[in-house]
Amino acid sequence: MTDLRIRTAAPADLDAVLAFWKTAAEGTSISDDRAGVERLVERDPEALILAERDGELVGSVIAGFDGWRCHLYRLAVHPDRRRQGIGSALLAAAEERFVRLGGRRGDAMVLVRNETGQRAWRAAGYAPEEQWRRWVKPFTG
Repeated sequence: MTDLRIRTAAPADLDAVLAFWKTAAEGTSISDDRAGVERLVERDPEALILAERDGELVGSVIAGFDGWRCHLYRLAVHPDRRRQGIGSALLAAAEERFVRLGGRRGDAMVLVRNETGQRAWRAAGYAPEEQWRRWVKPFTG
């Protein structure tokens, strides 16, 4: 088995990433379209981190830093490749990025119904903060 390769996404990867999320990510987002992911990569070329094994996309994470807070989204590992250290390698790359940029704490958005994801985040040292709630307002109709 070839070693795991961790790298940032390039514009040529975006269609493959969107297709990958349909298989590997839990839930959908309003930004799960080509335009949304293009904006992410154009604004912050290092935010979308990919994992490849044998030339195949096997994992992703978005490590967004706004200059103040470190946000993690779309940690996804292909269902056939889980429990092989891919998620841990992606999180390590994201956390290294945050530290390099001066980040002090990472937060992750995890669906309440995503028990598999919750176990993975706990194993990585993250914990829920029950005193917080996410408030949202869509900007499109």
